[in-house]
Amino acid sequence: MIETVEKKPVIRAVDLSKLFKKQEVLKSLSVDFNEGDRIALIGQNGAGKTTLIRCILGQYVYNGRLEVLGKNPRKERVAILKEVGFVPQIPPPLKITVKEMLAFFSNLCNVPVDDFITIAEKLGLQIKESMSKPFVALSGGMKQKLLVSFALGKQPKILLMDEPSANLDPAAREMFFNYLKEYNKEALLVLSSHRMDEIKGLVNRVVEMDFGNIILDESANL
Repeated sequence: MIETVEKKPVIRAVDLSKLFKKQEVLKSLSVDFNEGDRIALIGQNGAGKTTLIRCILGQYVYNGRLEVLGKNPRKERVAILKEVGFVPQIPPPLKITVKEMLAFFSNLCNVPVDDFITIAEKLGLQIKESMSKPFVALSGGMKQKLLVSFALGKQPKILLMDEPSANLDPAAREMFFNYLKEYNKEALLVLSSHRMDEIKGLVNRVVEMDFGNIILDESANL
């Protein structure tokens, strides 16, 4: 008889709700995301995917209960973010230079600058030629590659990625997904994407949202 090992919840939401101007974007949502899960978080625009991610990151006030690594993301956000790698759908309009960003993330994550540079170069970003450029002046693809390198380089326990390959060229996309395939098998990976065909080989679970609800939660064949 094969003994099944119960996975430990890394993120737990219980009756989680979020309103924007009286519009309920998350509707009493309850779900566990477990260690080792590779989750495709899918759904149409407005389904609530990005709102859920931003609640997990502690960016929004919400109703209900939400625990990330056993902590409250609003009250213990700094501690949680040390263990989370995040790639947003829309890069922030930062005016600091690439060199300054590298130094900031290196100090924040206690990761050598060269680790980030190595990943960025594997993605095809000639980062050493762009050190003096402000982040906001980079192309969409360059911004995405740099943000991905920061998220992966810190080796977090949780990777949250909101349409992470949207601005990547085909070669960078292939390298990115190959990297994720080999990433720490105990970490939680949540990929919010419209391209299920692209990520189906990466995930072991599919969670579909619609109008603030989870309408499907099932295992996926790797």
